[in-house]
Amino acid sequence: MNPCHLAFPVHNLEEARAFYLGCLGCTEGRSAKTWVDFNLYGHQIVAHYVADYNASATANQVDGDPVPVPHFGVVLSVEQFHALANKLKALPGFQFVIHPHLRFEGAPGEQWTMFFKDPSGNALEFKAMRHPDNLFAKYTVD
Repeated sequence: MNPCHLAFPVHNLEEARAFYLGCLGCTEGRSAKTWVDFNLYGHQIVAHYVADYNASATANQVDGDPVPVPHFGVVLSVEQFHALANKLKALPGFQFVIHPHLRFEGAPGEQWTMFFKDPSGNALEFKAMRHPDNLFAKYTVD
């Protein structure tokens, strides 16, 4: 696997640290006064401080759910997905945009998915393919 690199804006670095370290279990790498690196399941994500940043997302209907766009996240194993979902469900006050559930049941793209936002309003999706080899399967969804 080649790690992905993603830089994204946040309005508060300490809130970002608390969320990405505490809620998602990331580890922290390099940092400066205006940014911090996180290891998110082997991928480098970098939170950059942007004063007065306010994430705005629109939604696109996917399998009956209003999926926030833009969003980013990680494809996990089914076991990792359920472990993270259970951890997040147990956090007091944690809010999902789309609760963990199975989507595209019976189709090549069958997957577990969940959406939530970080404290700056950035939308994240974590998913797990029922059949990992189908992650890039080519087919049309009705």
